[in-house]
Amino acid sequence: MSTTTQRPRVIIIGAGFGGLYAARRLAKEDVDVLLVDRQNFHLFSPLLYQVATSGLDPSEIAYPVRGIFRGKDNVRFLMGEVERINPDRKTIDVRTNGETHPEAYDYLIVAAGSQTHYFGMDQVQQHAFGLKTLAEAVSLRNHLLTSFEKAAWSKDDDYRQALTTMVVVGGGPTGLETAGALYELYEHVLRQEYEQQLGDITGRVIMVELQDHLLDPYPAKLQEAARRQLEGLGVEVILGNGVKEAADDHIVLSDGTVIRTHTLVWAAGVKASPLAEMLDVELQRGGRVPVEPTMEVIGRPDIYVVGDMSYLEDKNGSPYPMLIPVAKQQGITAARNIFNRIEDQPEKAFRYRDRGIMATIGRRRAVAWIYYRIQLTGYLAWLAWLFLHLVTLMGFRNRLNVFVNWVWNYFTYDRSVRIILKPGGVTDSEAQPGSIAMKNGHRSEGVEETLQETVPISEQ
Repeated sequence: MSTTTQRPRVIIIGAGFGGLYAARRLAKEDVDVLLVDRQNFHLFSPLLYQVATSGLDPSEIAYPVRGIFRGKDNVRFLMGEVERINPDRKTIDVRTNGETHPEAYDYLIVAAGSQTHYFGMDQVQQHAFGLKTLAEAVSLRNHLLTSFEKAAWSKDDDYRQALTTMVVVGGGPTGLETAGALYELYEHVLRQEYEQQLGDITGRVIMVELQDHLLDPYPAKLQEAARRQLEGLGVEVILGNGVKEAADDHIVLSDGTVIRTHTLVWAAGVKASPLAEMLDVELQRGGRVPVEPTMEVIGRPDIYVVGDMSYLEDKNGSPYPMLIPVAKQQGITAARNIFNRIEDQPEKAFRYRDRGIMATIGRRRAVAWIYYRIQLTGYLAWLAWLFLHLVTLMGFRNRLNVFVNWVWNYFTYDRSVRIILKPGGVTDSEAQPGSIAMKNGHRSEGVEETLQETVPISEQ
């Protein structure tokens, strides 16, 4: 497709934080912008675990892309799947509605994010739940609630115990947040509601981490504080052990320990989107694309990669982490450098303004390392986490809804979004670990249709 004006045309792949902030920056300039994403919404991924644990509705952490750029005449959005990037021809091929459309660019920004990394463990990939997409979060929620319903009907205590045992693998922020939320869901809601049927069966939440500590980048004091808070909540923490085998009804750890469970949540790693391979350059660890400090791909003129897909080392020789603040700032940097090139101005190197890191564990439980100087634990860290995530959410309506839900959950211990979705075409036999609605990136039409209805879509 050829450009219709003489203005430079910038295509941005991905409506995550990197792509979104690049588009917002370019919306102010004299360029044409085409934003392409496989979904029609921007997702606030840090709160996916709250959707999975019935705390939030999917629409509260997603915002329609067309609504974000309403009134921005130079920004156009298309929902579709990028099939190919053609650097030599300066085009991309986008598939939508069963047809492939070529789209030409003068400059390209690739911000397609990351996906769950299973490190080549096929059994784990088949039986574990990832937590990178909205559909995966809804699938995990369906599975959790369905498992307790099955346990209520069963007379086999071993089977019921396995159904109510939940294992989270990965001791990073996502793993901690998910494990804490799972236990609070069980302790404050499911335990009371299923008490008559389950009798003496006690639900378990187990965290497994290969290293001998949690939260690898954090100082030892905060790592230990995180472990104590998790265990104080009721989560069983297993350190220095990994997952060797996985099946529908159990996992086997590296030391031979067998844990009977039907719920395995994998939060042990991420890797760059497979779109990185379309650039035909030598990739770095995690499938990330090496870029110049300007965010331009090494050896690929006019193509910029930002966010989780990019590989750029800081002054200490370590790659910038796959975090939202990095993606936002890199997206803005790429957009500014493209405009500088158009204006024949020098490009500027990426400079990361790092305000620190934090992770929540549960109600009044969190750890925070503010500006890498101030170490907070417990209630103060939790308040800081709440404030940061509310501020970062896209759209006033989303912030208000999330705030109201958090307040309600805090005072009532309730989780209001306990709805088991049974989309058309998904039978009870299919709704098992390994096949519920969507697992490991394999879509079910039913869940995709349900999400399209759940997430508000602005008028075309």
